[in-house]
Amino acid sequence: MFNSEVYSNRRRVLVERMAARGAHGIAVFLGNVEVPINYRGNDYKFRQDSSFIYYWGIDEPWFAAILDLDSAEEHFYGNDVDIDDIIWMGPQPTVASKAAAVGCPSAAPLAEFDKAVTAAVAVGRQVHFLPPSRYYNQMKLAELTGIPNADVRRVAPMADGGRHASEELVKSVISMRLIKEQCEIDELDKAADLGYLMHTEARRGCKPGMWEQDVVGRMEGVTLSHGWGPSFISILSQNGETLHNHSHHQIITPGRLLLVDAGAESNTHYASDFTRTYPCSGKFTTRQREIYDIVQQANDYAYSLVKPGTTYWDVHYATARFLLDGLKSLDLVRGDVDEMLPLGISGLFMPHGLGHNMGIDVHDMEDLGENYVGYAEDQKRHPLLGLGNLRMARRLEPGHVVTDEPGLYFIPALIEQWKREGTDKGFVNYEKLAGYYDFGGVRLEDDILVTPDGARRLGSRRLPILSADVEEAMANE
Repeated sequence: MFNSEVYSNRRRVLVERMAARGAHGIAVFLGNVEVPINYRGNDYKFRQDSSFIYYWGIDEPWFAAILDLDSAEEHFYGNDVDIDDIIWMGPQPTVASKAAAVGCPSAAPLAEFDKAVTAAVAVGRQVHFLPPSRYYNQMKLAELTGIPNADVRRVAPMADGGRHASEELVKSVISMRLIKEQCEIDELDKAADLGYLMHTEARRGCKPGMWEQDVVGRMEGVTLSHGWGPSFISILSQNGETLHNHSHHQIITPGRLLLVDAGAESNTHYASDFTRTYPCSGKFTTRQREIYDIVQQANDYAYSLVKPGTTYWDVHYATARFLLDGLKSLDLVRGDVDEMLPLGISGLFMPHGLGHNMGIDVHDMEDLGENYVGYAEDQKRHPLLGLGNLRMARRLEPGHVVTDEPGLYFIPALIEQWKREGTDKGFVNYEKLAGYYDFGGVRLEDDILVTPDGARRLGSRRLPILSADVEEAMANE
């Protein structure tokens, strides 16, 4: 938790930005509740709603809050513990003391929150809320507002009847959370350093005969020793052509590549997200090195383009061209790169975008709507595979935190579909590409902070990334 002034200032700015959008009424914030694994009392590890963390700081279940957009009054709600709670959990701070710790002068029992929301609805005040990511909160909002459950996650302007999540609140929150404060940058650096440790453990475990799950366990154990835990379900697989492969059932085999995409959360929930690809034998084959070096150079190239005023769409597009140039040098594509680029030929080899926003969420604010978060109002998604899968396209500003994660993948089913349907427009050398069906994939990812004069990578140390440095690190472990 940061100091109380951080949260008070954020809420003040939010009221101002909502006023600038012509919003009135109340803004409602629901914290998350405990979620049972298989029966009540045996819960998943608690994770607070990220926007609740951002504005209200309390990382515990069963809390809620209201901002009055007309009076700027703040109200915090939760229940003080009773003797049964004390028996099981020990004495706890009062709700009033928790509210005071985040700069809120008003605290009341959780039941008063329900009354306040229903009272606002009864007199026709606008009730602004964010689209909930948890089903409990979705049902709670439906109950209190009378909005059909199915409409609670729909985002639209309040002028459109108000029976949905508030576009005004979504846009105001995004405008604030996109630009990181120094206290947030400090936490992101901590998360990056923790990510460095977990990936170092993964690299050490990349040895023939090791079980993938064993490596994942060791890697994720690092995050639990030093922070909150993994920032997402770890991707560690010798089938790197499957972008989000969460299966860890294989034995590490000589001659294959191990793709590791994983990150950590600090104890304040700020995230890191790194990817490295390792030769399971400790040495790249010639073919592996050729592909790996193209991706590594693309990673550095993309980083060199990041600066305020540049759109991340332009960085993504330029990096896609760089990758096609590399593939052309290997005769995997043929023809004029400038002609094949707008046709989306890069999507066959990199069907995802260059990167995404990061912060309290590893895909920051994705629950608020990817297009709202990643695209400005004058930007539209590209319709083609790869070019259209970019999660972050906005014009970069100091304080933005994005990932830089180019990749090259050889997905047999996709290649065969393009070949069958002629999607490649004659640019792909399928004869040579047939020799890569067993290759897998390479992805390399760093976390980047946009600075006033350019950019810097987060964390105090960078994981080895040059192919020679990767081999040297593996040889010495």
